Amino acid sequence: MDHPTAKFKVLLLGASAGGIAAIQKILSSLSVNFFAPIIVVQHLPESFAVNPSLVFKIPKNYSIMEAGDKEFIEARHIYLAPSGYHLSIERDSSFSLAQDEPLHYCRPSLDVLFESAARSLGERCVGVLLTGANADGASGLRSIQKAGGMTMVQDPHEAESSMMPLAALELFRPDFVGTLEDISRRLNTFQFEVE
Repeated sequence: MDHPTAKFKVLLLGASAGGIAAIQKILSSLSVNFFAPIIVVQHLPESFAVNPSLVFKIPKNYSIMEAGDKEFIEARHIYLAPSGYHLSIERDSSFSLAQDEPLHYCRPSLDVLFESAARSLGERCVGVLLTGANADGASGLRSIQKAGGMTMVQDPHEAESSMMPLAALELFRPDFVGTLEDISRRLNTFQFEVE
């Protein structure tokens, strides 16, 4: 699907094994003019206490935090799904947190975030699926594409763990497949709404 003049609202990044380094590389490659809200699901053990500012080195124009229930999405913010909670986006562009059963043995689940973004934001979201050791995220990313959003997948040959990208590629044809450098370069060409 081509999106030559599309204006997006959010960037969604999903990863598992090897994901922290992959996400960091994307964050470090974003243009100083990139202000879109970034929502991250990184699989971590539920007992793992996360200080997002210690996990990721972020662009100077951004703040980073765990997403809070009923909190509204804002530009220039990076939101990390809290360990042990599924993170969803509601139709009013706020977050909801839930402790429903794990999906693909994961909570937070990429599929939960991606599918909620497809329902609430449709063509206004960009979903990026990165390295990981299970199939979480593939069907949710397909939902984003079906809703008219942009879908991007890391090249399995580059991924530290290829299972997650391969699961997506076996399920559907994403809009873009490339290395982290390719993905970052493409992201910097997108237009995002800044409210």
